[in-house]
Amino acid sequence: MLETIGRTFLAGYAHAAEARTPAEAERDLEGVPVRFRGFAYEGAAMAMAVMDGLSVGRGGRFARFVEGPGRDHVYMAYVGAGWAMARLPRFRWSRIGAFDPLLQWLVLDGYGFHQAYFHTRRYVHEQYRPDRFPWPSGGPGWYVPRAIDQGIGRAMWFVGGADAKVVADMIDRFPEARHADLYSGAGLAATYAGGAGEEELAEFLRRSGTHRPQVAQACVFAAEARVRAGLVVPHTGVATEVFCGMTPEQAAQVSRDVRPDGPAPEGETPAYEVWRQRVAAQFLSAGRC
Repeated sequence: MLETIGRTFLAGYAHAAEARTPAEAERDLEGVPVRFRGFAYEGAAMAMAVMDGLSVGRGGRFARFVEGPGRDHVYMAYVGAGWAMARLPRFRWSRIGAFDPLLQWLVLDGYGFHQAYFHTRRYVHEQYRPDRFPWPSGGPGWYVPRAIDQGIGRAMWFVGGADAKVVADMIDRFPEARHADLYSGAGLAATYAGGAGEEELAEFLRRSGTHRPQVAQACVFAAEARVRAGLVVPHTGVATEVFCGMTPEQAAQVSRDVRPDGPAPEGETPAYEVWRQRVAAQFLSAGRC
């Protein structure tokens, strides 16, 4: 399963790189099986962002992709842009274009995933994380490492072979202050990518301990990503039942109900983190965590 995800990501990248327009790429992307289609869109978004970053012309491919064929896959598209940033020189990042202030933190999630997946020794085993980062320019800088950790945690689900015990063991070796975001990232991957059965997911939830609300929050975000794109598959429902006690559609609705109306005022907690906290609070108040 994990190998198929990787191959699908690369296929999506190739479809976008070879297409003359985003619409042309969409025809190939829509032919990918439902379970893996989101990863194809993620790869395609990376390709669009890379081409923008390397372009000497007007660019705009990524923006047209997100506004067009990738609009229902916007969460995966932003993660794909983070992959592109990990591969592009930093002075080229601005060529990708502007991002939604609410969702821009998903770009850093994608960056963190890339670094942990391709530089596992440094980012996972040596537990490295950049404390200073040049993006986004508007800050707040204190949240950047946390968004990167969410991507590192998501990558750890893949690094650990979707083995709940192995992944939890890796996370527990990190400083406690990083556990909430790492468990959240891994929970998102467990829901969106799958790879573990009901008993394994229950064990992962148990191991998350006081961070169960963050696992539930991540599960909700993953469910929303699949429901919005019409990509719900059986393992999505297994995860939302174990982590949230809900169907994927009910979990996705939680995300929609508490989504902030706009970006937070400068200097305050990012609206994205406010969103995450609101979702987690839903499960605490209902006694599910």
